[in-house]
Amino acid sequence: MDIREYLKNNILITDGAFGTYFANLCKEDVCECEAGNINKPDIVMKIHREYINAGAKLIRTNTFASNMISLKCTSEELKENIEAGYKLAMFASDNGNSAYVAADIGPIPENYNEYEDLEGQYRFIADVFLGCGADIFMFETFSSIEYIVKTANYIKNKKPDAFIMAQFSINRFGYTKNGANIKRVINMIDSCDDIDSIGLNCGIGSAHMADILKKIDYSGDKYFSVMPNSSYPEIVRDRMVYLNNSSYFSDNIKAMCEMGADIIGGCCGTNPEFIKQIADKVNLVREEKVVKNKEKIDWADKKEPLVKNEFLEKLKAGKKVVAVELDPPFDAKIDKIMENANILKNEGLTDMITFADSPSGRPRVDSILMSTKVINEVKTNVMPHLCCRDRNAIAMFGQILGGYVNGVRNMLIVTGDPIPSAGRTETSSVFDFNSVKLMEFIKQLNEEHFYEDPIVYGGALNHGRKNIDKEIERMHKKIEAGASYFLTQPIYGEEDIERIKYIKSQVDTKILCGIMPLVSYRNAAFIKNELAGINVPDEVLMRYRADMTREEGEQTGIAISREIIAKVSDIADGIYFMVPFNRVHLVKACLESID
Repeated sequence: MDIREYLKNNILITDGAFGTYFANLCKEDVCECEAGNINKPDIVMKIHREYINAGAKLIRTNTFASNMISLKCTSEELKENIEAGYKLAMFASDNGNSAYVAADIGPIPENYNEYEDLEGQYRFIADVFLGCGADIFMFETFSSIEYIVKTANYIKNKKPDAFIMAQFSINRFGYTKNGANIKRVINMIDSCDDIDSIGLNCGIGSAHMADILKKIDYSGDKYFSVMPNSSYPEIVRDRMVYLNNSSYFSDNIKAMCEMGADIIGGCCGTNPEFIKQIADKVNLVREEKVVKNKEKIDWADKKEPLVKNEFLEKLKAGKKVVAVELDPPFDAKIDKIMENANILKNEGLTDMITFADSPSGRPRVDSILMSTKVINEVKTNVMPHLCCRDRNAIAMFGQILGGYVNGVRNMLIVTGDPIPSAGRTETSSVFDFNSVKLMEFIKQLNEEHFYEDPIVYGGALNHGRKNIDKEIERMHKKIEAGASYFLTQPIYGEEDIERIKYIKSQVDTKILCGIMPLVSYRNAAFIKNELAGINVPDEVLMRYRADMTREEGEQTGIAISREIIAKVSDIADGIYFMVPFNRVHLVKACLESID
């Protein structure tokens, strides 16, 4: 019987966890689970059959983490692993007669190489499954819909009758790791014809998942699935340990069926006993689908912000803006920073003070905390840089919220410089986001939480990139993700100016041109030879001498900066000053005699 026919009048029971159960049976790490398709096929087969004997009518292939990044394998090795996993599941289910078999696809870890072809990798996995004959696909434990929707469309174009399930992992408050409200996710999936079922799995236990179901609308024409964890885990001897609470779990699953769940099962910590308890307690025959009639939320129907952003409004009005970057200190001595912030405000030299987020991967005072200090004491506009390198999604969410409640309404979102190689043995990068993903995250926060007074954010523009059209492509993605403006690297020569002109001709956006006065020969030589992405022409370096006085060096830097400001006046929407060693008097000097 086709799975759609079965679901018309029946609740469908799936299997439970594979990874944690595999780890318990083999006394190995959960991460070794998918490798078992090749090196422990007897254990994989045993788990499938135990779930079927317990009452599962659908089993998932042991391929949740079968991708080249997680398995650290080649494409040929991945293909072999997926084919073995599908073959084992089909054999255990008597070629699909004892239970339906779903091709299980988990999220591919994103290392946030900005041009990584993740879409292509998902398509490769889908093609392998299609080659095996798969007609049911389960995307599980995802945090966003992007790759599910694209891959689902790809699958349906090749196999129109495929049954595609999309499942998302949320926290107890109803948000995915990327900050998306599950209500929003369901609304978006409802409009995707290529997806047949939507649901929740992992992340939370059965009681909290039941609480979430009480608050959301899932009365569309798609089937709804629930597969919670058995409990919240604890760490015992470096292992994730879950409670063995199958009776309690199955009671909550039964309650979710009464609320309208169509597909039920388990995730981390569950085992065949959990599925057996569900099968014994739940009446699987359903005469008609339970319909809930909660009011749907139109996430696109948001009012205009009640609070206008002064910096953005000035940019929109076509007026030139000035932003000045101050470097937070390496220690707790902030007197000079606060003094400079007051000078910039009191002398009217800037519309915005920005603070870098540990540039070059070297620790400084946190940019958002520094910004809140300046907001509270100097009472001026601030724009902390927020890079993706140092915080996981939980920390990032918390820091953005913390900045917001302390008045931060402007941010510059950057991926972040790599950590110097010498420090990698002690410090590691995180990169749960790249700049585009983080912008999309903040965009969701604006739509769901901050729409009355949203965070306005911009992006970095690397105009010196070798392939300028790739940078333009990246800019369009950032604009789509909500970026309102771009700040460039420092500009020193005609080549840079021509590149900015070209970008302006291709992208309708606001650009603040970077100006960094070079204050000595040593300073200029360092920037030219040691900072990637900044082009200091030889003719600029030749204007400095090693024996210059400090005043002579500064005057040369001021003169060059004035020349560049004049040359970009027709294309720049503003100036972004990066002043060496926080010498803010250079800003005033550079702006003198400039209209």
